[in-house]
Amino acid sequence: MDDVIEVSGLRRRYGPGGGGGHEAVRGISFDVRRGEVFALLGTNGAGKTSTVEVLEGLTPPTAGRVRVLGHDPYRERAAVRPRMGVMLQEGGFPADLTVTETAVMWAGCVSRARPVGEALGLVGLAGRGAVRVKQLSGGERRRLDLALALLGRPEVLFLDEPTTGLDPEGRRATWDLVASLRDRGTSVLLTTHYLEEAETLADRLAIMREGRIVVRGTPAEVTAARPSRIRFALPPDVPPERLPLSLAAACDGRRVEIRTPHLQRALTELLAWARESDIALAGLDARSPSLEEAFLDIARGDAAAEDTVGSAA
Repeated sequence: MDDVIEVSGLRRRYGPGGGGGHEAVRGISFDVRRGEVFALLGTNGAGKTSTVEVLEGLTPPTAGRVRVLGHDPYRERAAVRPRMGVMLQEGGFPADLTVTETAVMWAGCVSRARPVGEALGLVGLAGRGAVRVKQLSGGERRRLDLALALLGRPEVLFLDEPTTGLDPEGRRATWDLVASLRDRGTSVLLTTHYLEEAETLADRLAIMREGRIVVRGTPAEVTAARPSRIRFALPPDVPPERLPLSLAAACDGRRVEIRTPHLQRALTELLAWARESDIALAGLDARSPSLEEAFLDIARGDAAAEDTVGSAA
């Protein structure tokens, strides 16, 4: 089975039907393949959490079809739950238990539990087993949440904001762990507000807005149609009008920004002009398009951004 998660026409409504209530998810479709990281992105209120709750079997869909590992995750929960790992935004574990006691307690609730020491070692908590949960830092609690999600050797792993509260070193270590799990065949559905995290980890992604998926594809596909940018400052005695006419530039005083789909060509032309004119370009910064820029445009409702990749209702 290539697709371990299949979503078709999913709708999720809260409250009464008709004109009342709130439709949080409005007919979305996507799939997650075996051994890939799929990122589900969107601003607060976009419908991500409602979607993931249905996939985790916590609530039934209002309409549409959902399958996880070939089963309905709500009606056939017993067939799906032992093969699934879930990392919520907040674990809510007893504060007075130690890290090891918490993991042992959780291991008793899952099938095929890996050794507790192994799970804690995967997330860098091997030396913190005797520490009470209430004494952990916020980042350590997130790592404990991840360890418990991994205890059952899941085939499908749901990660909800997995690196919130982690320092840069801990975030990178978590990324490496998720990548290694994917390489060993685990399918990961990730929600995150760190766009760099999604760009680094995701094989494919979908961006939601107002309950709908407006763009989906690989990170490269989502960013490909956006322009690269070049920024710099001109010397006080060089007016922007002296720039080559072929470089469409926007100016704010001495600061100049050039947006172009052909970064190498535009940068080569700019640097050749600066050398021939003996002009120093202060603060020169050239960047390819980023997922963050695409995401912000989509969140603002930029129709052009939505048209760049395979949009889906």
